[in-house]
Amino acid sequence: MSARAKILLVDDRPANLVALEAILGSLNQSLVRAGSGEDALRALLHDDFALILLDAQMPGMDGFETATRIKARERTKSVPIIFLTANDFDTHLAYRGYATGAADFLTKPFDPWLLRAKVQVFVDLWHASRKLSAQADMLRRSLDERQATGPGRADVDVVTDLRSRLAGVEEAVAELDTDADMGPGSDARRRLGQRLDELRRWLVALG
Repeated sequence: MSARAKILLVDDRPANLVALEAILGSLNQSLVRAGSGEDALRALLHDDFALILLDAQMPGMDGFETATRIKARERTKSVPIIFLTANDFDTHLAYRGYATGAADFLTKPFDPWLLRAKVQVFVDLWHASRKLSAQADMLRRSLDERQATGPGRADVDVVTDLRSRLAGVEEAVAELDTDADMGPGSDARRRLGQRLDELRRWLVALG
């Protein structure tokens, strides 16, 4: 069974966090609460997250400042952020949000289907990225072993297996690219494509 993605829910109102958990519970992922920007930053010190749902308008450290600090950290700069905004949210502030690295915006009250669909895109990307990282680690080990022992029959079996695994990852990424909603996750898709290209080059090097 594959690991569950961790999703960080950040809102200063407990009722909003309960509502998010109710909407996203059917995705069967790990939902982690944070009641403030400070709580979110502490949570990010200890766990790796596939996605952050971040309330833009919180007292004290608001969502924009929180996002800026998240993106300034090497460990968390690539974690996608979806801002959650109120109905009276000033649209020009969206530019400020995108400048901090936001992947998307959602307005309260949420359409449950739309929220789940957007979150599912990032969960799928997270799983594809984990799968690709595992294949890359296996390939690095194979290259190290080949350099240490020289080429042999085992190399042929490893390369064949890696090519099969790579094809599976490419198929998963291709399915993500056919998703009707191409906006959310576009940066993450681009990074996955770059890592796939790197893995292909390594396979060519192995012959």
